Amino acid sequence: MGIAVRLTSLSCQKLIFILVSVLSTNGLGGLQIPIISVRDYKSRTAKVKRLILKQFKVATPVRRGVDRLMHIPGLNTFALNALAVVCFPSIFLHLGAMTVTEVKNKYRLGRMFMRYLSLRKVLNYMLLYGSFHWSRLIKRPHLLGLPIAMSIEPTTGCNLRCPECPSGLRSFTRPTGMLDKNLYQKIIEQSAHHLAYLHLYFQGEPFLHPGFLDLVKYADEKGIFTATSTNAHFLNEKTVPKILSSGLKHLIVSVDGASQGVYEQYRIGGNLERVKKGVQLLIAERNAAGKQFPQVIFQFLVTGKNEHELPDIQRLSASLQVDELQLKTAQIYDFENGSDLIPKDLQYSRYLPKGNGKWQLKKPIRNKCWRMWQGAVITWDGDMVPCCFDKDANHKMGSLVKVPLNQIWHNTMYRTFRKQLLKDRTQIAICKNCSE
Repeated sequence: MGIAVRLTSLSCQKLIFILVSVLSTNGLGGLQIPIISVRDYKSRTAKVKRLILKQFKVATPVRRGVDRLMHIPGLNTFALNALAVVCFPSIFLHLGAMTVTEVKNKYRLGRMFMRYLSLRKVLNYMLLYGSFHWSRLIKRPHLLGLPIAMSIEPTTGCNLRCPECPSGLRSFTRPTGMLDKNLYQKIIEQSAHHLAYLHLYFQGEPFLHPGFLDLVKYADEKGIFTATSTNAHFLNEKTVPKILSSGLKHLIVSVDGASQGVYEQYRIGGNLERVKKGVQLLIAERNAAGKQFPQVIFQFLVTGKNEHELPDIQRLSASLQVDELQLKTAQIYDFENGSDLIPKDLQYSRYLPKGNGKWQLKKPIRNKCWRMWQGAVITWDGDMVPCCFDKDANHKMGSLVKVPLNQIWHNTMYRTFRKQLLKDRTQIAICKNCSE
């Protein structure tokens, strides 16, 4: 039975969900899709487009909109996934891209995110998105609006010694420490009206901050969707009840092995059994309380040392009943000379061999970056830096201890940085190893 779809027939709620999904795939963090090969990516994208336009009698403007959406790099797949999940999830199930449970979890997460949106935040996003594309067109930075997504660093400290992480290597060239509660509240007060998504993480293990869950709760009470990333060694009888009452919506657990031997090759000092017990406890207590959040996401950093365990991590995720398994590519510091951390299956690699013993980025560096318009990163001591690739805060745009956020966001230093990336992004050091 045919269903007529007109632009006006999509509810405001569904349109906002699509907006949220588009936003998330451009660096919002959290809402992500599993990694697939380039061939599968093109095949599934084409199938989704054909099914949408074939099974539904859509008006010409919608057809053109779908067609344009398919050709916006970094945006098309997730935007259409969201459209399918909300409007006709059977297409997704038909493609085998998601299970019934995954569709339900994505839908719940999107619905919950929408509850934190206000008209002011949606309009702010539109201003940012519009000014970003106008800047690309005129080759000069033009910025309207304030950041809709931010990462705030609770601490630089960590209990593990991961080899590609400055926290694990204890190799920071910037000061280390823990976020002050008063500074944090000051930042949230300045951001609450425009901030839609807060990732309480940059470097370090957030649960080492003694007041971490109080930070989460404060942001939640201010109407901000909260997420964090953790190695899950601090999920226990004491912390789990506080997590469930904090308002945290998205808990990303870094699990880079399905067996202790493989897991500890990257998560040096880690105990996989402890992680599994903590996750089991959290999910069991969440379900017993009749709650759906936080959703628990397993994030598997695919490397040359663990890629053979991909089937095992899928089985482990299913047995623990986590809400989603995400496969993530690894950032390698000295990638030009190769590394045993680069997977042999290059669909899971950010890098490609040149053929002369050297390696290069899979994606060419383009003179654009949506992240510089949609969000920022704030270190534990209040410095605002452009993105998560600036781990040592070499590009400090200003200090929130001294200057209000809106002034830093529009200051000369930020404007100069955005101007340079529109002109020649290869001249910015932190962009030379970027997958954006």
